[in-house]
Amino acid sequence: MNRLLKAVIRYDGAPFSGWQIQPGRRTVQGDIEAALSRIASAPIRIHGAGRTDAGVHALGQVCSFTWPGDHALERLRRSLSKMLSPDVQITRLDEAPAGFDARRSARAKRYAYAFALSREPDPLSARYAWCVPWPVDLDRLAALATRFVGRRDFAGFQSSGASVETTVRTLHAVAVEPGGVIAPLDAAALWRLTFHGDGFLYKMVRNLTGTLIDVARGRLPETRIDELLASPGPFHGHTAPAHGLTLLEVIY
Repeated sequence: MNRLLKAVIRYDGAPFSGWQIQPGRRTVQGDIEAALSRIASAPIRIHGAGRTDAGVHALGQVCSFTWPGDHALERLRRSLSKMLSPDVQITRLDEAPAGFDARRSARAKRYAYAFALSREPDPLSARYAWCVPWPVDLDRLAALATRFVGRRDFAGFQSSGASVETTVRTLHAVAVEPGGVIAPLDAAALWRLTFHGDGFLYKMVRNLTGTLIDVARGRLPETRIDELLASPGPFHGHTAPAHGLTLLEVIY
């Protein structure tokens, strides 16, 4: 009897060329499908809630797939995590309702971008936070971040290489918070920008972050934000590096 399953996934993006399967490259999707196919003794295809780029991490990525066996779910979860360890962990595995699709059923996502205000990278956080060696006005950064809250056309913050029906997205909240994202990264120099929205364009969070940091440190005038919001795209500016970004949660 086939069952529709939903998995919540945690992974370190550093060893991978992103989520999506690519010929000749190691990807998160590729590793999970290979492990599932080995357990099932049959090809298994998974469908992710979204594609993370090379180097991007996840605490709450989600995928759905059809499972042909009658394995107990907790036993299957443990077996799968053991095969994928240490780079990937399946944190939850549940039966999904009929018609569930990890991408199409999602209502919102939460991302966090971690950065360290330090002249030199710290060896314990450099893999998970962008080292920002310039003085950044955090109060100004927080005020600027609120300018993106609401329903807007974010075409000017989408990098080239993607095709979507619409570039209009709603950001429910954008905030500056102390601390890193990957525990125990709680050093005083670490901060994060959190983004909660109904969807995100290609490299949108990294482009927003790069622009916000550049304005908050005085490299760009605040009017640059207005110019990019009015732009038809693609984005031209400072894209924050991938390793600071983490997909926190997919909301259904």
